[in-house]
Amino acid sequence: MPTREFDNAQSPQHVDSSDADQGLSRRRALGALLIGPWLPSLALAKEADKLTPSQSPVQLATPWLPTRSPQGFLVSEKFDGVRAVWDGQVLRFRSGRVLSAPPWFIAALPQVALDGELWIGRGQFDLLSGVVRKEVLDDAAWRAVKYLVFDAPGRAAPFAERVSFLQSTLKAAGVNWLMPVHQETVKDNSDVQVRLQETVRQGGEGLVLHRADALWRPGRTDALYKLKPEPDEEGQVVGHQPGKGRLKGQTGALLLQMPSGQRFALGSGLSDALRREPPPIGAWVTYRYRDRTPSGLPRFASFLRVREAE
Repeated sequence: MPTREFDNAQSPQHVDSSDADQGLSRRRALGALLIGPWLPSLALAKEADKLTPSQSPVQLATPWLPTRSPQGFLVSEKFDGVRAVWDGQVLRFRSGRVLSAPPWFIAALPQVALDGELWIGRGQFDLLSGVVRKEVLDDAAWRAVKYLVFDAPGRAAPFAERVSFLQSTLKAAGVNWLMPVHQETVKDNSDVQVRLQETVRQGGEGLVLHRADALWRPGRTDALYKLKPEPDEEGQVVGHQPGKGRLKGQTGALLLQMPSGQRFALGSGLSDALRREPPPIGAWVTYRYRDRTPSGLPRFASFLRVREAE
């Protein structure tokens, strides 16, 4: 597959403190977008459960359309980890709630904003989730956790330059568990599919495609995409439908509300344990689907997991 690594020699120089006043103002404005949502004075911890994916203070990807050209995009593996955002002082979940990590982990992080995934390995999400959400820190378990960084939020530079900045900054940190996510370019959609199939064959979840010239901004963006064999989305539980037949007395399906406001019943993929004790009203769950109906509802949707409270 004709790909090439994106490295410092192939990218422009990043923005520094000698930029013109206009550039500095721009950076301060973008920085405020990043840091503002995490300020304790905003009581984000109290409101975090109410955030919908479209209101998130981090960048979120939308599904990749096979008709779109990958020209001008950088491509990386999509890691099935726990999203972690570092504002230079505090490590947080994507919701803005503080993420408790060992002191040695925090001390090694540079004093610049980072966005990435805490990750142990392919297919190890449940193990990782248990480690990072324990009330009592398990120092030994944290030694297996990597922080894979894919962006420098709020930095007033195109994504390609932010990648270059991350490469040099994280290399200077000299920590083997702190690393930038590898980025490549691809020639066309055939190359994208080859890369996707190879990633999935090796146990990966999918790909991320990020427009190289895009500036950082929070929420859903037309510059950031995800590609999986089957796309997934999140929906909020607004009801429980009773089961029939062998499922009588249990939950037959979850009534989910999509970010668009549309609702549908999700029954496929629920374990017997979840049917006995379903996710409560207000919980967010992730589901996979194949395509959409003309009205936008997911076809052949199947439950994947409950989004843990953050």
